[in-house]
Amino acid sequence: MGRQTEILKQIDAALDGYKNLRSPKGYGDFSDIPEDVSSASTFMRDCIQRLAPPNSQYVQAMNEIVKAYGVTSNGPIARRVAGVLTALREAYASDYLTTVSELIHADLFSDFIEMAEYLLSEGYKDPAAVIVGSTLEEHLRQLCAKNGLPTTAGGKPKKAGQLNADLASASVYSNLDSKSIASWLDLRNKAAHGKYSEYTKEQVQLMIQGIQDFMTRNPA
Repeated sequence: MGRQTEILKQIDAALDGYKNLRSPKGYGDFSDIPEDVSSASTFMRDCIQRLAPPNSQYVQAMNEIVKAYGVTSNGPIARRVAGVLTALREAYASDYLTTVSELIHADLFSDFIEMAEYLLSEGYKDPAAVIVGSTLEEHLRQLCAKNGLPTTAGGKPKKAGQLNADLASASVYSNLDSKSIASWLDLRNKAAHGKYSEYTKEQVQLMIQGIQDFMTRNPA
């Protein structure tokens, strides 16, 4: 499941929680079911906080609602929050949240992928593996930054394996992707440390194809 699909799934679940609210007494403001409204509203606010780009108009709009009305979760306030979340969903569904920085990263990483493919075609499997593996590591770092995950620990840059573990734990991508990334990083490390006989040209080719597919599905 792609990142965009997973995001839409989470947003829909939050919106459904709000849309499915039913007042036993027929109150339009749901004042007779405050706990249900509170739960639905909190779920929607959490989605906006987690899934909207930092400092975006969606986060700002939600903060303005909370600032103006507090966190009291009555029907009218929940309706406003639902409106913000619906707008965020439409932006994701229409792919409007692809940022300029993502496009720059995509172009830059594409150049490195092409370089690795060229080296491989000329018979240089070892530098090809190092280049594409390093490209993957930088992409993981960019993904962490995009999703609000720390890229350093104790003042030092985290290693690629830890970045991969952090991203998988945060459900930025699947465990299957995480396992593939771990194997690609292992191959890169073998190439970087001169263990050239432990992998083949064909494995490097599959590595390049796999990383290219992964980066396309998970833009940073």
